[in-house]
Amino acid sequence: MDGNRPPARNAVVTFSPPVTLGVVADTHVHDRCRHLPSDVLRVFRRARVRAILHAGDVTHPRVLRQLEEVAPVYAVRGNRDFLLGLRLPRVWEFQIGPHRIVLVHGHGTVWRYVVDKMAFLAGRPLTFRTLENRAHAWFPHARVVIMGHTHVPVLRHRQGRWVFNPGSPTVPPSLTDLIPRTVGLLHVTREGALQFEFVLLGGRR
Repeated sequence: MDGNRPPARNAVVTFSPPVTLGVVADTHVHDRCRHLPSDVLRVFRRARVRAILHAGDVTHPRVLRQLEEVAPVYAVRGNRDFLLGLRLPRVWEFQIGPHRIVLVHGHGTVWRYVVDKMAFLAGRPLTFRTLENRAHAWFPHARVVIMGHTHVPVLRHRQGRWVFNPGSPTVPPSLTDLIPRTVGLLHVTREGALQFEFVLLGGRR
């Protein structure tokens, strides 16, 4: 995923509006935390999501099994998904009414990740603006790009296109513990309007 060349992708999945999708990323179970918080499942059940989109760094297959108890799960491979390996694709695409929606972790190729990591260790952390620019370059056809990687809940709109990061339900960004634990909801109304929602999770990690 370098330059303007988008990564390989799966067949497009179609949902008919109205629909609500659960959005989660960077769970890091058995990697940086012990388990998936029960309030993640509770939020998605309460919202009656039709499917759950996981934007990578699942890190343990048990997370996918737990989420599948609520709704079908579409997950992409993150840079920490060693146990899941090639079982997860790098990209999922969805068509909901007039909207093309792309799900990707955001770390790019192995080389791109190594370069970003070296910059981070040198005191130049990756900014969401950089990820936003990459998303628009990789997926010029997408109305919405859903991505993870930074653990920070962010919604950005630019020239009619959206980039949505649901944050992490378990692990704050490495530079601060002040970022809340969150998941996201994506609503598409019967008329095709897009509505994005962050849901704050309570309690300790």
